[in-house]
Amino acid sequence: MGGLGKTTLAKKLYNDSRIANHFECKAWVYVSEEYRDKRKEVLQRILRGVVDPPAGDEIDKLLEQELVNKLHNVLAEKRYLIVLDDVWGMEVWDGLRYAFPKRKLGSKILLTTRNWEVALHADAHGHPHQLRLLNHEEGFTLLRSKAFPGASAIPSEFENLAKEIVVKCEGLPLAVVVVGGLLSRKLKSSGEWARELRNIRGGLLEDQEKITKFLALSYNDLPSPLKSCFLYLGLFPKGMKIQTKRLIRLWIAEGFLPQERGETAEDVAQRYLNELIGRCMIQVGTVSSLGRVKTIRIHDLLRDLSVTKGKEEYFGDTAGSSSSSSSSQLTKSRRHSIHSCHEQYDFLKNIADYSRSLLFFNREYNADVDKKVWIHLSFMQEKKLNVIYTEFKLLRVLELDGVRLVSLPSTIGDLIQLRYLGLRKTNLEGKLPLSIGNLLNLQTLDLRYCCFLKKIPNVIWKLVNLRHLLLDTPFDSPDSGHLRLDTLTNLQSLPYIEAGNWIADGGLANMTNLRQLGINGLSGPVVNSVLSSIQGLHNLHSLSLSLQSEEDEFPIFMHLSQCTQLQKLSLNGKIKKLPDPHEFPPNMLKLTLHNSHLQKESIAKLERLPKLKMLLLGKGAYNWAELSFGAEGFSQLHVLRLILLKELEEWKVEEKAMPMLEYMVIDRCEKLRKIPEGLKDITSLKKLKITGMPIDFQRSVGG
Repeated sequence: MGGLGKTTLAKKLYNDSRIANHFECKAWVYVSEEYRDKRKEVLQRILRGVVDPPAGDEIDKLLEQELVNKLHNVLAEKRYLIVLDDVWGMEVWDGLRYAFPKRKLGSKILLTTRNWEVALHADAHGHPHQLRLLNHEEGFTLLRSKAFPGASAIPSEFENLAKEIVVKCEGLPLAVVVVGGLLSRKLKSSGEWARELRNIRGGLLEDQEKITKFLALSYNDLPSPLKSCFLYLGLFPKGMKIQTKRLIRLWIAEGFLPQERGETAEDVAQRYLNELIGRCMIQVGTVSSLGRVKTIRIHDLLRDLSVTKGKEEYFGDTAGSSSSSSSSQLTKSRRHSIHSCHEQYDFLKNIADYSRSLLFFNREYNADVDKKVWIHLSFMQEKKLNVIYTEFKLLRVLELDGVRLVSLPSTIGDLIQLRYLGLRKTNLEGKLPLSIGNLLNLQTLDLRYCCFLKKIPNVIWKLVNLRHLLLDTPFDSPDSGHLRLDTLTNLQSLPYIEAGNWIADGGLANMTNLRQLGINGLSGPVVNSVLSSIQGLHNLHSLSLSLQSEEDEFPIFMHLSQCTQLQKLSLNGKIKKLPDPHEFPPNMLKLTLHNSHLQKESIAKLERLPKLKMLLLGKGAYNWAELSFGAEGFSQLHVLRLILLKELEEWKVEEKAMPMLEYMVIDRCEKLRKIPEGLKDITSLKKLKITGMPIDFQRSVGG
């Protein structure tokens, strides 16, 4: 049965540091009922998890049997932990078992499954742990924690109602969690609780359909905009980790979010995301070092609810999945997602009149690893896709992530309602068509991982409503050599761009709404020009600057103290003299340094940064043999990463340094002889990750 907490329990074990430290490598793979189409992907994901450093294109090129052999060889001498989550059939284990060596080194394979027979098939002599339903007391405690977070007891006026609700939930943890999230959002009146109780019918555990109807109580309680946001999740493939930034951009492009005074659409979307998390309707996936939710996922049962409601309301539908609808149903839906690389796309011409959104997802795409994995299109398939550009006149969202397109026709410019154009991981060659400049309503243009795309026509300046221009490789314009960007006053995200004439032409100074900025290839006086312009970017949260050559260096005075909103700063290049603590952004939480050639005394300045939570010293940041963290330094530091500090031999940590440190990485600091004695006194440290270090060093830390 779904919703018992199998995956939740497995994750607690998988992430427990005491368990993780026992194994040399580990991997988590979500399998699902679509395993027959995903066996190769499952093998690839396990390999990527256990190979250190992670392998790239080599794994993508291996055939299935080659993957089995490779995985077997990699694991042969290691103590490993592999989790296979949501295994539906015996054929899964039969197809994977030969990849796992049988040497008795203490390795473990953990399966979660709804089928008792599957568990016994994998280990006939084992004793599968079968999760039971919650008893009344456990259900009551769980409901209290969700409906009254932080409270030690349920208020007396609600106690009897709470007990009745627990009875109605029949011990199913997911039901208790979802209802608890629903009730926590209600006005705290016993009358409203009583009304919800009347809505909960008996016989919950008799079949999955009744569970879905039960969970629909939370859906029905959502405000209209939140309902749309929830239904949108049903368009994503089952089990997919959904990137929150991407999801928020899609929500905004769809027009789901009401305009709130004093808030950007992104702020409203983030608030809605947090509310869905608070209502327990979506689950947090990965979290950044600063606590930002990076990915979310939706429980299978709640996704089923989203899909069902989406079909009923003609909100959206899918093609190429087990839940695909009939062609007549597809015709009436407003949004369509394609989950298969084997579609012939003949149906596209039948849905053009109603469609507002079209999203392609590659089922073989690994959401955890940014690799070049495509939906491969034949020439005829690509030709059939051309109907999108000529017939889908009302399209607001076109997500072609992972679709192997060779070219984009000029008719793309006819989609004048388009708000979101996702071309990430496509195989586009040469340059974009000039007609891209006709998309005056465009808010997001995603061109990341377009490895063969070399030129962008100098028409981006026409896209005055653009909020997110997502690049990751150098582009130039065939017209002038540099893009004109001075009109993009609404731009919020520009995570990567090469330095060029656009800076001197006022492009940067005019981007007053920027929140994220990354500039590469800075040199000479351009650095000072950029730093001067940045002082006027009062909304900037994240800044990354990279110098062009080793001869270039950042100026002594960077004038960053005026950037009061700046939380993340990354500098790649020589820093002749590190600014004093009061010259840094006052609210900086994360600092990343590469090739800085810091002086020894610079560390004492970093120690005094009052709000610094995360510090990364990367290759060339510090080139001395000795590193010392002084007493009571880094008072707020939670995360420390030391990576490729090639000259570092001895590291000292004095008393009461880093008192709040929770996570530390030491990666390929090959001359470092041992762990500092002072680290042993840091009781807050939860996880220490050692990568690429000599065996003697690993032994010194007990690994």
